[in-house]
Amino acid sequence: MDFAALMAQQIAKAKGTTSTPSKSPTPDSKPAATTTPKFISRREAEEQRKAAYLAEQKALEEERAARAAAKRKREDEAASEAKVREEKRQRLAEESRIRREAREAEEEKARRKRLGLPELTPKNPDSDAEATKTHSSDDDDDVDSPDISPEDLTAKLRSLGEPTLLFGETHPARLRRYRKLSRGPTPPTGPISTTLPPVEEKDMKMPAVIPPPTDRKARRLLYRKLSSYFNMVLREWEIALAREDNTDTFAGQAAANAMISSKETMRPLFRKFEKGDLDEEILTAIVEIVLAAQERRYVDANDGYLRLSIGKAAWPIGVTMVGIHERSAREKLHDGAKGHIMGGEVTRKYLQSIKRCLTFAQIRWPPEDIRQLMG
Repeated sequence: MDFAALMAQQIAKAKGTTSTPSKSPTPDSKPAATTTPKFISRREAEEQRKAAYLAEQKALEEERAARAAAKRKREDEAASEAKVREEKRQRLAEESRIRREAREAEEEKARRKRLGLPELTPKNPDSDAEATKTHSSDDDDDVDSPDISPEDLTAKLRSLGEPTLLFGETHPARLRRYRKLSRGPTPPTGPISTTLPPVEEKDMKMPAVIPPPTDRKARRLLYRKLSSYFNMVLREWEIALAREDNTDTFAGQAAANAMISSKETMRPLFRKFEKGDLDEEILTAIVEIVLAAQERRYVDANDGYLRLSIGKAAWPIGVTMVGIHERSAREKLHDGAKGHIMGGEVTRKYLQSIKRCLTFAQIRWPPEDIRQLMG
């Protein structure tokens, strides 16, 4: 202790104070140790970094979970709203159908009462059996009508001024010819004349299941529905072109030529409808196409047309047979549904005419869902 400090201590004692003067730093005194260390070890630094990383990841995970929960909530709300809208749409469609059927029934009842006809029995909406019974009188005449002896049939044909027997004609064929002649000439039922009696538009709905070939009445009714539907589409096409009256332009002439060509190329298809000898695979595809078009599902109808015309078989690309070894996936080239568009010129033309009818139908009867529009 130096002299100045000693003197200050003595003076303080004389004055009676207890405070001691603060020590002034001296060159030889050491600084007091701080609480925060200046350096940390590598282990402590790694632990701090790890704790910060875990805290950051935990915060991000909580944020992601919150966003996912909010997204699920929005999706559930949207799904419930869509379900409510679909149920409401179906309910309104069913109510509209019931009102329409009731109105049609009242109109039919009033018409029959005005004409003095008997009232109709209630119709069963579950199947097409009632439609088959309604048109059973002119479906297959050779099934329900009584037979005629060959002598009487010859006399009746002579009275009509017709040949009594054609070359290679059998007795059932003679009987059918006589019945057609006795009914008189069939008036034209549409743009394409056919011997198949037409059905009303409300009875044109295609069945979900095609009747077997053994059920001749149901098959004939199916052919009548197909011919009536295509005639209706072609008739509406003619009316639309006549209403536009733009045949002096190139587009109008092309549209008119397409309609006329479609009528001409679909005549062989109508002849097959009359004879009932249409290929089973083609008939199934056409019924599927028409059913989708009637329900305004034109994208599905176009898919059915592509399957019918092109098929689902794999098309070879490049060299398919080199050497003696079988290449991979080569067996798929002949393992699929064949396309019918190359089956013949007549088949190709009436299939293209069906596609043109679909294109016009989606304009004349547009779908409620815009996603069902064909490209």
